[in-house]
Amino acid sequence: MTAGEEQRVTPRELFFDLVFVFAFTQVVMLLVHDPTLAGIGHGVLVLAALWWAWVLYASLTNVVNPEDELVGAALLVALFATFIAALVVPGVFENEGALFGAAFLVVCATQIALYAFAARENQELFGAVLRLAPWSLLAATLILVAGFIDGARTWLWLGALALAYVGAALSGSTGWQLHPSHLTERYGLVLIIALGEAFISIGSGTAARTIGLPEITAAVLGLVVATSFWLAYFDFFSIRGERILEELQGAHRAAFARDAYVYAHFPMIVGIVLFAFAMKNVLAHPGRELHPAAAFALFGGSALYLLTYSAIRTRFEHRLTLSLGRFVAAVVLLAVLPLATMVPAISALALVAAVWLTLHAYELVWWRDARAGSRSALASS
Repeated sequence: MTAGEEQRVTPRELFFDLVFVFAFTQVVMLLVHDPTLAGIGHGVLVLAALWWAWVLYASLTNVVNPEDELVGAALLVALFATFIAALVVPGVFENEGALFGAAFLVVCATQIALYAFAARENQELFGAVLRLAPWSLLAATLILVAGFIDGARTWLWLGALALAYVGAALSGSTGWQLHPSHLTERYGLVLIIALGEAFISIGSGTAARTIGLPEITAAVLGLVVATSFWLAYFDFFSIRGERILEELQGAHRAAFARDAYVYAHFPMIVGIVLFAFAMKNVLAHPGRELHPAAAFALFGGSALYLLTYSAIRTRFEHRLTLSLGRFVAAVVLLAVLPLATMVPAISALALVAAVWLTLHAYELVWWRDARAGSRSALASS
């Protein structure tokens, strides 16, 4: 792709993204095997590493033709390495950490090498890649080292991921190039992949049980919440985000893409995966109270997802700005979270669904003109 050329997401990119369907499932299994707040912390760390791997290749194929033979070969190498990493996710903080670290290092090193090769004739882009490379490779190396050390494993993971994410900000946005339409499409698709995991959790949660009215009700309520995640993103933000990127240029565009997509989409993914984990617990025993970790995942997942929009708006307007309806909904979810361990799981899920439905009703009225304007502008562009 040239600097001004846009293209649709290709089948090769979609094929690469398929490995993250499995990866998200494995993170949910990690949470199921360790249904504690510490287990949730480990799950978020693993998600952060997997997200970094996905971001590396989403940024690469945004400016390099993924149908090129060399790029295609690199994508296959990264796909196999990511699959191996995902395969051992449930045991990554036990005895599989070294294998995960080795696979993750291959993913990062392959991307950096290919990006540097592709940018060799573009001095600004090549410089940007070289500034990021030490942070990314050092982070991957630390995760590999963590696989051989028991006592400080979690701390090494925290340090590694801080290096990757903070290093990306410190390395600056000058020199990076991106194509807004292609980038926003990629991020929208990976969000749908995460939502697919929520659907899988709802379906698999009823697979081994006799399905009665409580299970059907819980499944329907779960689908309402999963649909709400989708609607909150694609009804307005996906259109607005693309238009903001198109209006910005150069380093400002790259910086906003980094903050609003690389960084801010991560808590959205976390929120969806936490919800998927919670649904497994709800459907396993809809009439029982949720344990604290599942309750936190059910309410906190939705709250985290909604709070992200206020963070993105604050970043765009360069001042503290709240997406009022979504911020209030998130606060309500966090305020009533303690009730989730005192009432049947299906009742807790119904409360989450009710908050989402109330928010959508509010936004249908309050955002009617803004949404119509965005859609009209998109249609005429």
